[in-house]
Amino acid sequence: MKRIALDMDGVLADVYEQLFEMDEKDFGRRKTWDEIAGKMENDTFPMIREYLYQEGFFRTMRVIKDSQEIVAQLNKKYELYIVSAAMEFPSSLLEKQAWLNEHFPFITWRQMVFCGSKQIIHADIMIDDHFKNLDFFTGDTTILFTQPHNALADNGKHQRVHNWREIAGLLL
Repeated sequence: MKRIALDMDGVLADVYEQLFEMDEKDFGRRKTWDEIAGKMENDTFPMIREYLYQEGFFRTMRVIKDSQEIVAQLNKKYELYIVSAAMEFPSSLLEKQAWLNEHFPFITWRQMVFCGSKQIIHADIMIDDHFKNLDFFTGDTTILFTQPHNALADNGKHQRVHNWREIAGLLL
């Protein structure tokens, strides 16, 4: 059975919607996808560090459309692990676990990997929204989940998907 390493923030959890909402509350105007495309989060949201350390930030993110249904199907066909580089924000650990338990109850605690660097992860397939994780992955298949920060970049190494239906088409 093939093993999938699946990122959480930006792939399952809609971190951008959370940032859009918080930024709009603080600055009175909602940024658009086109306006931030190709820019890193730190360059787009001036208060991102404060947001990320705010209690509840990781616990209250929305679920990315279709991810629950398709991850449930993947979980039956593959050895699936949710892999999140959570150590930079230690308070996020409990919030991320609670979020996964609520929204993906079929994922067991044994399938949750919270780490500092994803370079230690060994799997056949990695699905992530950051090149920094995919570029060093040693498995067979890398899938780049489109988010504003990576929307204009393409290093030719990874299969790009724009939504969970495209992932289903590739892996189910």
